[in-house]
Amino acid sequence: MQTLDMITFGEAMAMFIADSPGALHEINKFNLELAGAETNVAIGLAKLGFHTSFVSKVGNDAFGKFIVQKLQERGVLADEVHVDPHYPTGFQLKSQVKIGDPEVQYFRKGSAASHLQSADFNEAYFAQAKHLHMTGIPLAISESARDFAQTALTFMKSKQKTISFDTNLRPSLWKSEKEMIKTINLFAKQADYVLPGLTEGKCLTGYETPDDIASYYLDAGVSLVIVKLGEEGAYYKTSQENGFIKGIKVANIVDTVGAGDGFAVGIISGLLENLPVKDMVARGNAIGALAVQSFGDNTFYPTKEELSHYITKHYEGVK
Repeated sequence: MQTLDMITFGEAMAMFIADSPGALHEINKFNLELAGAETNVAIGLAKLGFHTSFVSKVGNDAFGKFIVQKLQERGVLADEVHVDPHYPTGFQLKSQVKIGDPEVQYFRKGSAASHLQSADFNEAYFAQAKHLHMTGIPLAISESARDFAQTALTFMKSKQKTISFDTNLRPSLWKSEKEMIKTINLFAKQADYVLPGLTEGKCLTGYETPDDIASYYLDAGVSLVIVKLGEEGAYYKTSQENGFIKGIKVANIVDTVGAGDGFAVGIISGLLENLPVKDMVARGNAIGALAVQSFGDNTFYPTKEELSHYITKHYEGVK
């Protein structure tokens, strides 16, 4: 078997992006794209030259075929994306906006991916991977998907694999905020690297500052915490060092969706290349800044050459 640099899992969806600005109910034409936080990360890393795989379930329908096809076209292995004959593939509608975040409506309840379960976990396949990336989304879509997530996390820790966790809160998918906070923190504290946004970190920890949020997870045994601060940049902290890396100002923000996943791409790529933390964070900032400059969740994720050029332009002395 070929070694994987990174493996991830979750729910991929077909996404209909409005071809013009306006309220979704007023749009007549949409463009079909691939959506999903974990697929974004897999695609972003593949574009940088890493060997990545996405694990999930899709329905026996056109959307499921579309997802597998798009993953393969973008260099992501889909060997463990299985077709479920009983449940459909989820999809979403996404508006186009000139300012602010787009409107997104989801049609995912009872999807094939939400029926992912621990019995679907393939130990031999996951054992190939150097790194596991997780987000809080699979934890929210169903109890069985949460069981799969815990099985994957426990197995990868037992094999001394590195694990990153993007909190990626989706309050609307949870029964209560209390359950969300308890479950997300349970998983986050088992990871090596935790990547909350500032607002997410405040919600999950009860602390207000990036430093206190980071300390909350470091005290639980996490090795590195990076708090995303949007266009301002990011704050990082380990047991030995901490610091702030400024963000890259973008003159024309087109679509903010996918920026956080792009940030994760930068961090994980740096981890896989054993870069200093400050360089990893600069990469995350750079890919996040590129991501917001186009429609589509991962359209502007860079190649290795494009990333190098962009970082050289905006950061001095960063790899």
